[in-house]
Parts: sequence; C-alpha cells; structure tokens
Amino acid sequence: MNSAFRLRWLRIALVVCGGLCLVFWPLTVVWPSGWSWHPHHSHSEMMIVVVYGVLGIFLLRAALDPMRHQSLIWFTLWSSLAHGGLMAWQSLADIAERGHLLGDVPALLVGGLVLGVLMPRGADAERLAPDPAKTPNSGLAV
Repeated sequence: MNSAFRLRWLRIALVVCGGLCLVFWPLTVVWPSGWSWHPHHSHSEMMIVVVYGVLGIFLLRAALDPMRHQSLIWFTLWSSLAHGGLMAWQSLADIAERGHLLGDVPALLVGGLVLGVLMPRGADAERLAPDPAKTPNSGLAV
C-alpha cells in the first residue's frame, strides 16, 4: 500500500474513530444493550464516557497530522484491541451482556485493526515522521 494512500485513509479512520468516541454517550442512551454495561448510568460508566470523549478530541486533532501523533495512535490501537478483547470475553461469559457483541465490542476491535493496517511502519514511518528539529512545541498544548 503506498504511503500517500495509507496516510489519507489513516486520517479518515482517525476522524471516524474520534467521532465514534464523541458519540459514545448518546449510543449508551439509544442502544444500551450494545453500548452500556450494567448497571446503566453507574459512576464507572460516566468515567469511561469522559475518557472516550477526551480521546475522541485528541484523535480528531491527530487526523490533521497523524505522524506527529504516532504514540497516541499506537495507544488507541492497542488499548482498543485489549479493551475489545476483554469485553468480548465478558460478553460471552455473561448472557445479560451479549448485546455488546453487536455494539461496542466490534467497534473497538475493528477500529483497532483498521488503525493497525493503516499506521505506517518501518521505513515508511521514518520517512513520513516530522523532523524533531523543525517541530515547534509538539506537546499536549492545544
């Protein structure tokens, strides 16, 4: 897959993943069996909603220049696969949570896999990476 094609689709995937993170809370309301764990509206659920909301904002920022945000993208990729895998296991173990196998579980697993396929690696990543000497404040400042 050529680098320009991969980077273009990576940007699109980051916008989709970021947008999905931002609509996580409404999905828990309109499709609770697929997106909300029991008990619904617990303190831990709201904490996860906030974390995913913040992640969504940063993924949208990363879509503007993915190679400056590689660590965030790799974190999102691996944490999505780990989180989705654990939730798949829990959904299979608890019949009351099986709806998640059609909701948040595939969203996390597919999102992680897509980012993994599209994220440049090796020589491509080195070639596309910004020059640190020419990079002004690449930290967390907005």
